[in-house]
Order: sequence, then C-alpha cells, then structure tokens
Amino acid sequence: MSGPQPGGVSIAALAPWLGDPDLQALLAALSAAGEEARIAGGAVRNTLLGEPVADIDIATTNPPEATMTRAEKAGFRTVPTGREHGTITVIAGARPFEVTTLRADVETFGRKARVVFGRDWKRDAERRDFTINALYACADGTVVDLVGGLADLESRTLRFIGAPEARIREDYLRILRFFRLFAWYGSGRPDAAGLKACARLKDGLAQLSAERVWSEMKKLLCAPDPARALLWMRTTGVLTQILPETEKWGIDAVPGLIAAERALGWPADPMLRLMGMLPPDAVRLAAMAARLRLSRAETERLAAWATAPSPPPGTGATAFARLLYRYGAGPLRDRLRLALAAARAQAAADDKALVAAGGHARLLKQLEGWERPVFPVRGADLQAAGIAAGKPLGDALRRLEAEWVDSGFALDRDALLSRVARPADP
Repeated sequence: MSGPQPGGVSIAALAPWLGDPDLQALLAALSAAGEEARIAGGAVRNTLLGEPVADIDIATTNPPEATMTRAEKAGFRTVPTGREHGTITVIAGARPFEVTTLRADVETFGRKARVVFGRDWKRDAERRDFTINALYACADGTVVDLVGGLADLESRTLRFIGAPEARIREDYLRILRFFRLFAWYGSGRPDAAGLKACARLKDGLAQLSAERVWSEMKKLLCAPDPARALLWMRTTGVLTQILPETEKWGIDAVPGLIAAERALGWPADPMLRLMGMLPPDAVRLAAMAARLRLSRAETERLAAWATAPSPPPGTGATAFARLLYRYGAGPLRDRLRLALAAARAQAAADDKALVAAGGHARLLKQLEGWERPVFPVRGADLQAAGIAAGKPLGDALRRLEAEWVDSGFALDRDALLSRVARPADP
C-alpha cells in the first residue's frame, strides 16, 4: 500500500466534522487488523479550500462484505447500495457514509465500468477524474496526495488525472464535470490539455442521458460566478452541443447578472441565469425543457417568463399593477431582474441605461410589496342578477374582471354588479 506523501499537510484543524465520534468509530473499525480506511474526495478538497462539506465518502481496503461485517459489528446499519462496484452505505447515527473498496477499472462502458477490488491506493487514485478529487485524509487528518492534487488545489487548477481524452472516453459526463468544477473551484484559464480534449470529444455528450446533462448544467449555474466556465464552454463548442438555443443568443448577459446579484443581494438563481442565456421564445423553450427533462416547475417558470411582457422602465404604478395581476409576480420579477442587470451593466457609459435601471428598480420594489387583489364578484352574484349559467356567465365574469382591472381595481362589488345589464363596450 502507498503511504502518505511527505509534507505533513493535515486538515485536522480545519475539519470539525473529523471529530464526529461515529465517523472515528467507523474509520477505526475499517482500519483494524491490517486494513485501512481514509476519507476520500470532495470532503478533503472542500475542507482545504474552506468550502462547506456536505457528504463524507470513505475509501477502504476492505472488500464490500467485510465492510458490512465490520460496520455492523461496530453497531452501524449498512445498505448495499452499490455492492457490485464496491460501495456500501453505512448509517452512523443519522448520517450516511458511502464506503467504497479500493478499485481499478478493467473495462469501461460510458458511465459504467467493470472493476476489480484491490489494496493499491495509488491505483485507486489514478482511476478518479481530477487531481483535486483524488485526495485522501487519514483519521487523524493527515492528507494523502498520490497524483499532485495538493499543488493543483493551491493554484486552483482543474486537471484530469492521466491523459484527458482517455479519461473522457471512459465517461463523457467528465466534459461537463470539467467545466462545472472549474466554475466552482478553478482560477485563471482552464488546463489547456483538458480544454482541447473537451472540444475534440464534445460529440460524445450525445450519449448521455438528459437528466445527467441538466443535473451537471444546473450545478454549474449554481456556482458563485459561472461566467468564465460558460465562456470556455462556448469557446470549445460544448455549450452549443448541449444548449443549441444559446448559439445566437449568447452568454453576454451573465456577467452583468452576477454583478447585480452581488450588489443587490439577490440569491444565486440557476434558472434566472439560464434565462439570461436564452431567447424568450415559448415554443423553443418548451422543446428544450422536454429534451432536457426539466421538472414541471422549471418548465412552467420558463414558459411564464417567455410569455410575460418586459415592462418598460417608465411604466406607471397602476399600469404595472395590471400587468402583475394578469401575468403574476414571478414572471415579471424574472423579466425585471434581467432588465435591471443589463441596464446596470451599461449604466457607467450610458445615461439612458442609468435612468432605465432606476425605473426597473422602482418596479421591482413595487412588485415585492404587491399583494394580488381579489376580484369581488362571483358567479353566484351574476346568476342572482339573472345571467344564465355556462357561456353567458363566463363571458360576463371575464368582461367585469377586465373592467375592474382597467379601473386599477377601484370598482367595488356594487359598482361592478350595476354594470351587469349594460352591454359590453364596443
């Protein structure tokens, strides 16, 4: 077995989660009698970067059956979630830990692979995707680096382990992971060899499931600032490959949107960032949503945004209230935030854009304080006034509601009912 690399790097002082008694008990159980277990991957990477740690994965020399036996003897529950690939989920307290036996790929089939289990830590590291994801930490916090991940983490370089094209051919999802992890952890220009490989092999993305493509893209769009990653995706043709809708629309709106988010305290919103890259074409967006298998809520939000108008910055309060009632606050918020971000980006060099930004900001303030008024007339009211049920009743309700909206919601129930007998205006 390969031991820790020299240098004495440790996460002990940086990782309060390392002191979890259940985690320590599990590591001890898996490391007894000549075996070994280490924290692997993202938890080590994020701790060294000062980023939050969500999941803690463990690599071990124990075969899957031995992992289950040892964990259960230590009082933990086990679930064979991926036994054939060496992965056992151990429930320690209320927390799940994925424990995976050291392995090497014998043959790959896209996202699947035939693996052999082993005891060689370096070989296990070399089968992983990127150097910064192949770091291990012992129970005492000592970091084990077998592929140069620490240096790349220091320089925030995202680098494939081994030959980039070979690693991508094993799993084309790694193209999207390259850009997604660069968005979160990278700096400067992406690794040149990795970029070239992604550009050459981008056609392989067509082999991936729509769900996996959108999952990676959504995670990328959640990054604090995905603009540079999106730029390199466009440069390599990867963005057009998975989102052809952006080809003539582009990503120019994204930097301004990121700046507005930071200045105005808006939350990072992957859907709004996506909208900034897409034409507001309801038909094309419906086809895209179906292709990528977006959720119903995501699909409906895109459709509502595409069909809602973009209020001019000089829109008056009453007119805007009418728009809010007809289209809803959500779609108009999306429209206004994108418009405000674009105006702010141009304001330094364009006085008209500065004025427009003020108008958009005013409308957004009105929107955030708006409560949808309740139409005061019911169908039963009209029936009591002699309107027959069915189409006549529906037509009358729609006419009265339109008059009520046009009045700025000023007409009350009595005033509206007094108009029931009056023919509709030509």
